[in-house]
Amino acid sequence: MVYRFFKNTFLFLLIVTVSCGRSTGQINTKNTEADNKIENINSEQNISETLILGANKTEDYLPFLRNKKIAVVGNQSSLILSNSEEKGTPTYTHLVDSLVSLKLDVLKVFAPEHGFRGTADAGEAIKDGKDVKTGLPIISLYGDNKKPKKEQLKDIEVIVFDLQDVGARFYTYISSLHYVMEACAENNIQLILLDRPNPNGHYVDGPTLKPEHSSFVGMHPIPVVHGLTMGEYALMINGENWLKNGVQCKLQVIKMDNYNHDLKYELPVKPSPNLPNSKAINLYPSLCFFEGTNAKVGRGTNKQFQVYGSPFLNKKDYSYLYSPESLEGAKNPKHLGEVCYGEDLKETPLLNEINLNWLINAYENTASQKDFFNSFFTKLAGGIELQQQIEAGLSEEQIKKSWLPGLEEFKTKRKAYLLYK
Repeated sequence: MVYRFFKNTFLFLLIVTVSCGRSTGQINTKNTEADNKIENINSEQNISETLILGANKTEDYLPFLRNKKIAVVGNQSSLILSNSEEKGTPTYTHLVDSLVSLKLDVLKVFAPEHGFRGTADAGEAIKDGKDVKTGLPIISLYGDNKKPKKEQLKDIEVIVFDLQDVGARFYTYISSLHYVMEACAENNIQLILLDRPNPNGHYVDGPTLKPEHSSFVGMHPIPVVHGLTMGEYALMINGENWLKNGVQCKLQVIKMDNYNHDLKYELPVKPSPNLPNSKAINLYPSLCFFEGTNAKVGRGTNKQFQVYGSPFLNKKDYSYLYSPESLEGAKNPKHLGEVCYGEDLKETPLLNEINLNWLINAYENTASQKDFFNSFFTKLAGGIELQQQIEAGLSEEQIKKSWLPGLEEFKTKRKAYLLYK
């Protein structure tokens, strides 16, 4: 079954609510009218087959937040399904707005790459600012400030982390997760992670990163496609002692209900500017390698991560062409205004593994092979081997065979951290 957010059959949960009377330590468990409303909704709805995100399980995480000074790590994807309806379509409330409406003591917001509203280019420097709606200060976790500083965490007792990942090692939200966990551990702050589906959670594939090639686009010794939710990934970071000096984050994952890794999931909003739809998200683990070459993947078009091309590919072999323009999320794309020859992959069937043939064919059909790769490719691949293999003329089958030992080792470790089937 495909769970689509924009369907009338989806469960409408109450946003403005407080704890449902569960006692946890010294937390205030006084019942209220809002508690009664959410209990009535839960009793009236059949939720046995409905996907419920961690962010929508308000009654599960409120006990950790009451009477605490709170910071939020979030962006435009940090949404809660609202109980209101407009023209038959579910509506949404941002997590920050929800917490503020509950009169919780939210002090600030930390935003990852692309910013709080998710409109900045990849790699673009994000300035600190203020949220127009709530007046809360927004602190960027990108550029020179990837890890929250001690002074930025002054008085903070708990951090709520809610970002939509896409399941690829080089997608930087999991790197932000690492640094937030590390900062929490070093400053004795609890982290509450609201789990969301991994739209590429149905497979595990790719070369395993070598530690000496660790960077912000790949911090841990994992394959390109890891098949974990953010909650599972956080458990693995703790469990494998990947934080600096082996520190442990005080972590609480708010699990989803009725989720499994084979679930096909369509996001209600873009997780970042250049992943506009499910097709782009599915192609992303295969096409992002092109970011380390002189070819590009549709930035500056309306088919981001659904096409690839460059002015240097042989136009006799590539009939599809496009010219990148300056657009939101790609203000100055590579090859701006130039005619790029390449391939349109929008009709590609759902991928259950990484496709290397597009990359190999582009290398073999470029005007100057010595100029095809750049230094960023090694960071994306997590090592020098993939470039060497392509340059040596190895086939996709031969290259993938070399990945098997790393994949098997990772899959064995991964089992200990799975929260879902």
